[in-house]
Amino acid sequence: MSMTKPHFQAEKDEDAVQKIGDGYNIKPRGLNIVWGNDERYWKIPAKGPAGVDVAAELVQVSWLEVTGSVVLTPGKTYKLNFEVQLLSEAFGWKDIQAFLMAKVGKKGRYTWKRVQVQQQAGTGNFFIPKEEDELRIEVPPGNTDNTLQFGLYEVWSGKWKGGLKIYNAKVTAINP
Repeated sequence: MSMTKPHFQAEKDEDAVQKIGDGYNIKPRGLNIVWGNDERYWKIPAKGPAGVDVAAELVQVSWLEVTGSVVLTPGKTYKLNFEVQLLSEAFGWKDIQAFLMAKVGKKGRYTWKRVQVQQQAGTGNFFIPKEEDELRIEVPPGNTDNTLQFGLYEVWSGKWKGGLKIYNAKVTAINP
């Protein structure tokens, strides 16, 4: 009997992690998703044709952890966000605070922002965080480890939540 790993490991091909100018568009298959290989918790999209936008769908979890990594350019500032949607049957997001966290390099310090995932369910896609609350990441000039490690987390409440679709994570240069 073969044993599969319960977590989805990010793919690093050009379809999953797309370089756009001095930034990135990271599709769901380019993200690490805790419990992502278990269909009781997540529906991960199959590898589809290039240019087709598909979402990872959260069925139900009590531990939300979606992470990724990309290499950035020293001396630049970036912003990070996730494009998501809450389905009409979404549950467990009321009064829940999630966290968007990022750091540059293994020894870097985390920058984080408390975010509200709760929106009007069934109203379409939106960004976490909202544009006016963007999370900025500065890459110091002369930095040697320029790998941005980032994630969307809600692991503290212990509450079950579901009905969230994640379309992508975007890392965009603010000062190209």
